[in-house]
Amino acid sequence: MKTVRVRITGRVQGVGYRYGCREAALSHGVSGWVRNRGDGSVEALLAGEDDAVDALLAWCRQGPAMGRVDSVDAERVSETREIDGFEIR
Repeated sequence: MKTVRVRITGRVQGVGYRYGCREAALSHGVSGWVRNRGDGSVEALLAGEDDAVDALLAWCRQGPAMGRVDSVDAERVSETREIDGFEIR
C-alpha cells in the first residue's frame, strides 16, 4: 500500500480533469480525493495498492482529452488516517 500527494499543472481546470481522475481512481480501486487549486493546478491524494496507484498516476500524466498536462509532481506521504472512497473536493 502507498499514499502519494500529487500536483498536476497544465490546462487541467475546466476540462473535466477531476471527474476523469475520480472515474479512473474508482476503476483502479484507489481511495483519496482530488481538488482544484487557486493557482490553476490540480491536487490529489491517492491511496491504494502500489500497482493501482501507479496506474492512476499514469492516467494523471495523460489527463482527459480536452486537457493538457505539463507536469505531475508526486510525493509519497505517510497518511495515518484511513481513506475511504474517492471524492472531488
